[in-house]
Amino acid sequence: MTEQILRANGVDLCVETFGSSDDPAVLLIMGSTGSMDLWEDDFCARLAAHGRFVIRYDHRDTGRSVAYPPGEPGYTFPDLTADAVGVLDALDVDRAHVVGISMGGGIAQLLTLEHPDRVLTLTLMATGPAGPGDPSLPPMDPALLAHFAAGGTPEPDWTSRDAVVDYLVAANRPFQGPRPVDEAAARTLAGRVFDRSPHLASSGNHFKMSVGESWRARLGEIKAPTLVVHGDVDPLMPLRHGEALVAEIPGAQLLVLPDTGHEFPAGVWDLFIERWVRHTA
Repeated sequence: MTEQILRANGVDLCVETFGSSDDPAVLLIMGSTGSMDLWEDDFCARLAAHGRFVIRYDHRDTGRSVAYPPGEPGYTFPDLTADAVGVLDALDVDRAHVVGISMGGGIAQLLTLEHPDRVLTLTLMATGPAGPGDPSLPPMDPALLAHFAAGGTPEPDWTSRDAVVDYLVAANRPFQGPRPVDEAAARTLAGRVFDRSPHLASSGNHFKMSVGESWRARLGEIKAPTLVVHGDVDPLMPLRHGEALVAEIPGAQLLVLPDTGHEFPAGVWDLFIERWVRHTA
């Protein structure tokens, strides 16, 4: 396991790898506001134990990667997609199994469409063919809509470790399914995020960047073997979003995670890894 700052797509991104670079590469792409810490160490180590070279990285405005002033993202969604390709270039990886969750799933879709020669297989988690609010797909759960209408989770004093840990744990709760949450583990992970992220207040820039034109009409062009993974009780992007991806990407297959919201809890890792290892074989 090695962490380093690499020049990728013209910016400094923090990248960490697990396993041998002689093995097939896996590129893990996290969702909005999320640093690479949310691809947890044990999960990455388990993928590496299956003979994979696992790559995770901090998006711009997360972790130790380049940061911009809050409210002033110096990049667009296509730039984040180019960053993912830049990480592969910086590590001299020609092709990778690409895994994206939530916003990272959108990046993975666009990456596969724009750079099909770089993608061995595609895995799309907790995402869909369009963002939340698309009228052709089910809306958010009413409770989550009410949460946002009430202003969401109040932002903390970003300089206070305790306040930020409380905030990160509380902000995740409306997105989680009914599985019991290991509060101590969640707080430990949130503390790690704080310790590695000197510009946490800037992570909200992901919600302010330009997304660009929709690529949904192009999903039929995807040729990479695709596995769609979706929680059965995702309150942000209900299961129908994942099912729409399966319908629109030729040959895509669906793995439904039971009792799972817009998240990737440790309780479903066994199920995911068993299916994913076969998918990437």
